[in-house]
Formats: sequence, C-alpha cells, structure tokens
Amino acid sequence: MRARILHNPRCSKSRAALALLRAAGIEPEIVPYLETPPSRADLRHLLRRAGLAPRDVVRAKDARALGLDLSALSDEEILDLLVREPRLLERPLVETEKGVVLARPPERVREVL
Repeated sequence: MRARILHNPRCSKSRAALALLRAAGIEPEIVPYLETPPSRADLRHLLRRAGLAPRDVVRAKDARALGLDLSALSDEEILDLLVREPRLLERPLVETEKGVVLARPPERVREVL
C-alpha cells in the first residue's frame, strides 16, 4: 500500500502516526511540510479527499497567537494562509489510496489502511 504523510518530526502526534504506519508494514512517503509546504492544489486535493474544510486543518491556537481571526477569512483565504504559513497546518495528514485523514488522534490512521 502506498501512503504519504505530511509530517513534522517535532510533533508527537505526527511521530505516533508514522509509527502506526510502519507497524502496519507501510513505509510512507514522508513530506516534511514545514520545509516543503504543500501547494494550494495539493492542499485542496487532500482536504477534498478527507471531507474537510480548510479551517478544519488550521492550528487555531497558533493562528490566534498571530492575531488572525479565522472567522473573518474565506476558505480560499485560509488556503492561501496555509500555503504561506505551513506551521499553521494541523498535523499529521495521512493519505493512502483509501482516503485521507487528519490523524488526531494518531489512531485515525487505521481508517485509511
């Protein structure tokens, strides 16, 4: 099975999701999204497959710390924000041919295995 994880090695949830993939015998494509942010098109693709809106994957606490009011932003503006500021992207996002999940908690990875 092919898999891809938008991964932050400093995040315990991201490390746990990666460990669950590996325990299932899957070595995923690891995308260090802080270093190589996903494109707007890639984010749109992942969110559509996950059934999520852009605001569903924003780290709200971090957005507030930057003085951002998400309620005042459209989905398109939030997508632009996530491309510009990938640290605001909630993690990890895991994609397989079965779908995409925001693996919080990490055990949600099993939904796409």
